[in-house]
Amino acid sequence: MVMMTGSLAVRGTVVWLTPQQGGRVSGPPEPDYDYDYTATAYLPPRTAEDGQVGIALRRFAPGAWRSAAEGILVPAQDHRAQQVVPGCIVVVTEGIRPVGLLTVEEVEILASDGTTAPEPRATTPAPAALTTPYRHSTAAARWTTPETAGAS
Repeated sequence: MVMMTGSLAVRGTVVWLTPQQGGRVSGPPEPDYDYDYTATAYLPPRTAEDGQVGIALRRFAPGAWRSAAEGILVPAQDHRAQQVVPGCIVVVTEGIRPVGLLTVEEVEILASDGTTAPEPRATTPAPAALTTPYRHSTAAARWTTPETAGAS
């Protein structure tokens, strides 16, 4: 899970909506090796009106309605943090009109210079105890009689 408080690199599968579904009339965008496809997007339950982010997509198949893609999500200036996890859907929009759906499969935090930020180290677990901890039990004391207590 990553909270989007800055730019994120994402990889996943993009599905472009057909014109009948309200998508692009010209069909899927044609990727260009010099330029990325840029648009706006949002992550449900937010909407295009209250949760827009910028998105740049690249490395998707030309003319394909469904394709693997890579992208960058850039939050708006006065954004509220959003949770981005593998499996979440990013709705790609042109204006406020949805034109595609990106299913996120991988997500990484980007540093301010655009490089992938190192993942924070997980805390190391405490070493296993060498001896079991002492636990006082009163059960044995309840069943011990004065006669058996002295017998060894």
